[in-house]
Amino acid sequence: MAERLGHGGARFLLAMIDGGGTVPPALGLAAELVRRGHQVRVLADPTIEASARSAGCAFSPWRDAPHVNSRAEQTALIAAMEGRNPLRAFRAVKDYAGKDMTRRFAGDVVATIREFPVDAVLADPLPGILIGAQSTGLPTAALLAQIYLRPTPGLPLMGTGWSPGPGVLRRARDTLAPRAVSWLVGRTLPRLNAVVASYGQPPLHDVFELFDRCTKVLVMTSPSFDFVAPRLPANVRYVGPQLDDPAWAAAEWHSQGTDPLVLVATSSIFQHQVGLLQRIARALGQLPVRGLMTTGTAVDPDEIEAPPNVEVVQAAPHSRILTEASVVITHAGHGTMIKALAAGVPLVCIPMGRDQKDNTVRALQHGSCVRLSAKSTPDKIAAAVADLLDDPHYAAAARRFADILAQEAATMPSAADEAEAMVRG
Repeated sequence: MAERLGHGGARFLLAMIDGGGTVPPALGLAAELVRRGHQVRVLADPTIEASARSAGCAFSPWRDAPHVNSRAEQTALIAAMEGRNPLRAFRAVKDYAGKDMTRRFAGDVVATIREFPVDAVLADPLPGILIGAQSTGLPTAALLAQIYLRPTPGLPLMGTGWSPGPGVLRRARDTLAPRAVSWLVGRTLPRLNAVVASYGQPPLHDVFELFDRCTKVLVMTSPSFDFVAPRLPANVRYVGPQLDDPAWAAAEWHSQGTDPLVLVATSSIFQHQVGLLQRIARALGQLPVRGLMTTGTAVDPDEIEAPPNVEVVQAAPHSRILTEASVVITHAGHGTMIKALAAGVPLVCIPMGRDQKDNTVRALQHGSCVRLSAKSTPDKIAAAVADLLDDPHYAAAARRFADILAQEAATMPSAADEAEAMVRG
């Protein structure tokens, strides 16, 4: 372990990629560690540098590992990877990842630690990042910035939007599907083990053994929000959500009017969301509400034609707005959803992909949201908002869950607590 800093402070490396919604929770943890007197160096895409420095961290960019240098470059990459042209998507993945992707991430992690010695590593759960961190012998925590993503027999598979439940068919599905995915992912083992061997580590028998080799796996959500796993490895800790707004969302906002406030927040990075945002704006134009639409960094507010009762901005402080909001309309990204629930605000969830269906079914089990299709018309969206405003049960359910989150925050170790414990020995 590297020599400690004076005054009881430790040095952490936070190694991460710009995954959009995964960034604020990780940087929220980094900011809290800095407030506690530690030093954090962020190793990440250049698009994260300003936010990292705003959190009080030092910064190093990925050098050899795949990375994006600008928001425009990231948007173009995602548009190609998630578009309808399979050949273009394949080329985009190949150009981004390239040859020896895992080795390149591992090499950058090791090189950064040699240049800037640290006491522990906080890592996105990419194989290359974890292999590099573990090869140093330093305490390493894998950061899962949303629900528990590891395929686990008995738990609905992430990405499916499935709900657990009774019945032979569902139990069989939730037993066999994770095993099938683990088998498919296991076909990458020879390539991963070639990198593992090059760093003098024993071979992996399963890709997710990389999690087991971590000192800790920190799941950055509420255990009451996630589904209960039949079993969890001993190093897994639910540490609750990070609720800080990202640095780029710190713009001032002033409340105007007395009609119910509806906050609209979809993905902070590109997800083909302009059409949906336009339909939401038209829906709110039909209702006696104040709409505040935050488009995120990938969409220019001028792209949205909004009615007079809807204000469209790129960013605003959600934590401040949620104290006044009556409803949130969201793509059901984990960060937006958990912040709304922590504020006791019910949601209209319109999942568009990624982990958003999974988050939606978890909110549905608490009765705090309604779910719509991403193809919903303005009329259907307006009806859903009106339903949440008119039926007090949704707001009551959201407030009950807010109480659960507050109780957990007061009694459970936080991500910063767990990170500190790694360097205390």
